[in-house]
Amino acid sequence: MNNNFNKFPKDFLWGGALAANQCESGYKEGGKGLTTVDLCPAGENRRKVMEGKIDILRPIEGEYYPSHESIDFYHRFREDIALFAEMGFKVLRVSIAWSRLYPTGEELTPNQEGVKFYKDMFKEMVKLGIEPLVTLSHYEMPLELALKYNGWNDRSVIDMFVRFSKTCFEEFGEYAKLWLTFNEVDSIIRHPFTTAGIIPELCDGDEIKCCYQALHHQFVAAAIVTKMCHEIIPGSKMGCMLTKLMTYPRTCAPEDVLATQDKNLDNNFYADVMVLGEYPRLKTVQLKNNGHYPKMEEGDLQILKEGTVDFLSFSYYMTMTESVDPDAERVPGNTVLGVKNPYLKSSDWGWQIDPIGLRISLIELYDRYRIPLFIVENGIGAKDVVEDDGSIHDPYRIDYFRAHFKEMKKAVDAGVELMGYTSWAPIDLISASTSQITKRYGFIYVDQDDLGNGSHERKRKDSFYWYKKVIETNGEDLD
Repeated sequence: MNNNFNKFPKDFLWGGALAANQCESGYKEGGKGLTTVDLCPAGENRRKVMEGKIDILRPIEGEYYPSHESIDFYHRFREDIALFAEMGFKVLRVSIAWSRLYPTGEELTPNQEGVKFYKDMFKEMVKLGIEPLVTLSHYEMPLELALKYNGWNDRSVIDMFVRFSKTCFEEFGEYAKLWLTFNEVDSIIRHPFTTAGIIPELCDGDEIKCCYQALHHQFVAAAIVTKMCHEIIPGSKMGCMLTKLMTYPRTCAPEDVLATQDKNLDNNFYADVMVLGEYPRLKTVQLKNNGHYPKMEEGDLQILKEGTVDFLSFSYYMTMTESVDPDAERVPGNTVLGVKNPYLKSSDWGWQIDPIGLRISLIELYDRYRIPLFIVENGIGAKDVVEDDGSIHDPYRIDYFRAHFKEMKKAVDAGVELMGYTSWAPIDLISASTSQITKRYGFIYVDQDDLGNGSHERKRKDSFYWYKKVIETNGEDLD
């Protein structure tokens, strides 16, 4: 426990977070197969594809698919990692594209070109003093598994994921000791196609039941590979990853409080299984009552109990409120809608900004689970302007991070075990929800527009130098 008043631990891991599908490019290079996200176009059809609500099962000529080119990290990773090292990163969260190692997911041996790419990337990180934090599955399911098996709804996908994970541990375990299983595992209900390869028309009329069955298979797979990671990589730690969707009652009316309680209990359910190793009783009763309780094989519950994670990681961007009032104004968030909170300001994209909510979340999660926490996504999408001299002044981004870091300090001082923090994202990349790069998150600007036009040149923003100072002082200098 940290015993220094209002200070981060000496070994605190400062860094940033990326996802292969939002930064890599090279979507057909090096033997890579197509993934579910490779079918997500820019524009109005994006959400429909993510949710599986539109019959697009192959890329369509004439559509623009941002993940195909993204920001060209596949060819420029050395340049980008050098910039992260210049900022002083202690850790970089990355993901591995499953289809770069196993193009269809069904192969018995990995694609060696894909293995080489990631091995080169990890070597570069370690050479520059950056510890990898690796996400095994970040909206990267091989497309063929969705088309052939209806994704994670089919139990046989567990074995394919275990094979992929085993390859990752054996090939990259020399460089990476920190791992995550599924990015925002709770997102399966919000966008089942990109999260789990689920095609609604293959779900026998009950898409939600299909989602919970697929989720159970992911839980089992996560428990198996968590145990495997510990066995293959000495000293390794495995975490789960949750979308932290903190919700407040819109009013103190008991009906609003009850609706809010339901939201928060549902959000906690996913971490309950992966941290505590069992389905919580309240969720179990709910799923049985509405006919959505998944089929389980003998031994599944024991696998969950034996494969619990070492730490809990989560994304945090905003908070919401909840109300039973059907006319309550709702605003967007991280692929969700919530009732507007009149006490909060909003980003350019309408996400409500709540630094104190991060402290509340940290304290709530630590009190509930009592294992180390890791903030692996947090940031603000904003519109940046390049001045005539090439500079980019982004005081709004600095203000955002400063306010959140202050609340993190207070949570640590209260006794929360916080391992580290990785901003989303340290470099501008493709937004998962809107497909835009002009919804800019980075400390590093990428000269590119929403249709992929531009030089792809990287430029340091003012926030680049500010975050470097924060890391150098371990969060002491936030001015």
